[in-house]
Amino acid sequence: MKRILLVITAIVALSCNTDSKMYTLKGSAVGFQDGTKIYFYEIDQNNQPQIKDTLVVHEQAFEKKYSKEEDITLNILNIENSSNNIVFFGENEDLNVTIYADSVASSYVTGGRQNELYNDYLKKMRSFSNRKKEIAQGFQKANMEKDDALMQELRSQNLSIASEEKTYKRNFVNENNNSIFSIMLLSELFKTKELSGEEVQGIISKLNPKIAENPIVVDLKNTVESAKKSDIGGIAPPFEAPSPTGEMISLQQALGKYTIIDFWASWCRPCRAENPNVVKVYEKYHDKGLNIISVSLDREGQKDRWVQAIEDDNMNWYHVSNLQFWQDPIAKEYNVRSIPATFLLDSEGKIIDKNLRGPALEARISQLLD
Repeated sequence: MKRILLVITAIVALSCNTDSKMYTLKGSAVGFQDGTKIYFYEIDQNNQPQIKDTLVVHEQAFEKKYSKEEDITLNILNIENSSNNIVFFGENEDLNVTIYADSVASSYVTGGRQNELYNDYLKKMRSFSNRKKEIAQGFQKANMEKDDALMQELRSQNLSIASEEKTYKRNFVNENNNSIFSIMLLSELFKTKELSGEEVQGIISKLNPKIAENPIVVDLKNTVESAKKSDIGGIAPPFEAPSPTGEMISLQQALGKYTIIDFWASWCRPCRAENPNVVKVYEKYHDKGLNIISVSLDREGQKDRWVQAIEDDNMNWYHVSNLQFWQDPIAKEYNVRSIPATFLLDSEGKIIDKNLRGPALEARISQLLD
């Protein structure tokens, strides 16, 4: 009897040890037919989704165990034939998923601190959105009734909500700075210029070592550093890339008394619309010391389109491209996230202005060279 008890104890201990290395992903799929596939993705270090598993709905439910991972992971569930994704975080705790066939966008995942914070944030954002919708509806009615006083009041309310939302986001990232989701939000606030580079660096400096080593944090650090280097007052980062003829051309070669670095692409309609204005400024001021080097974000295999666009738009200055679309290393170095984007340099390569277009560009160059 004693031996039997020892065997049972050993089996129980072994089972516990095995379970401690696993977590359960369990879900209810309300309104889905048997056999519906749910694709489980994990976001890798390059911010790309990698398929982890495929789950199958049975009697409006699904369940599976997975090995625990060392780091917190960012994951996605995608239901077949649906464009909506369900985002959640894996932190080695059991997860419960609720998916609605008639409203995949309202689906959610619970389990763990990261998902709790994420869900709280989404709930608050929906609250702000609903309040804005009510104001928009009221404004439309007041406009039809020509009620100017009410329209002004609703405008004021809308501005107040926008300010409240901005404050909430700032407080959220400060109060929950050791959350991966907060870091993702922090990155977004930096991109939209709701937080400065200095503020972002201040928050990052307070992270615990494990979170600080996460690829999302490392990427954000690099983005902030690139933004600082490519900001007004900084020295333009040097670069070199192939011209349409295959010759390697550097920024140093292109420098004039004043130089415009112009990020564009043949497929970019706003860029092509702005090109005639840039051509006009170049033709007027090139002899006085203005140079331009254009960096194209055209895609691989579309060199002919890039070269044809240069000819069609009469862009008779320096041109380079790595033909790597948004992965272009020069664009990354200059923190370019939309085009057209321009940087105006002095003769020493110092950035003295950014993103000048239309009349503003000509006025600035005239101020410098006339």
